[in-house]
Amino acid sequence: MVEKLAYSIKELTAAGGGSRSTIYENIKNGKLKAKKRGRSTIILAPHATEYLKNLPDFHEKAAA
Repeated sequence: MVEKLAYSIKELTAAGGGSRSTIYENIKNGKLKAKKRGRSTIILAPHATEYLKNLPDFHEKAAA
């Protein structure tokens, strides 16, 4: 099986990267690096992995 080299915005949202608008916002503010292939925006697999690894950790709030 061939490992995926890049993701479209649609594929990244399906993989748990957030909504389209969140992904584009993170590209705009530099938190996610993207490339252009013609008119398509793609995210290289290592950049997608790094972006997801840098999301904040989940911490349950203590019961009051």
